[in-house]
Amino acid sequence: MSNWTKFDKEFDNEALRDEVKEAAENGGRGDYPDIPTGEYEVSIEKLEATSSKKGDPMVTVWFNILDGEYEGSKIFMNQVITKGFQIHTVNEFLRSLGTKNEVEFETYSQYEKLIDDIFDDIDADGLEYLLDYGEYKNKRGNVYPTFKIKEIFED
Repeated sequence: MSNWTKFDKEFDNEALRDEVKEAAENGGRGDYPDIPTGEYEVSIEKLEATSSKKGDPMVTVWFNILDGEYEGSKIFMNQVITKGFQIHTVNEFLRSLGTKNEVEFETYSQYEKLIDDIFDDIDADGLEYLLDYGEYKNKRGNVYPTFKIKEIFED
């Protein structure tokens, strides 16, 4: 028996098959074009608590651009949350999404459920957003993407 049988339980195989089909239809490219900083009307395709490649807790968001030159492209937000300021950053972002959830971090398991609830509410309410996708340069010269919701659109 293969060691890979464990992956059948860990991953959504049906979703992966759909992604493979989509990549084939897009010329075999699994990547997306680099999106310049700016304002974009977006929906949230994915919002989840996950783990980084190193195994640290992380929140990931997939924004789907709804119009303009980059319509159909994605903007990805990935924030590791092992430090207080990182959780604060995610809290502020989650609050800006316009759901009725009280955003507080108590434990990682509670936070995971909160993130799932927020995504369910976004989906149920058909919320879309005006996203200001920018950059922040720290004192060391490192550049980090920024994500600010400027407006909420409801169905």
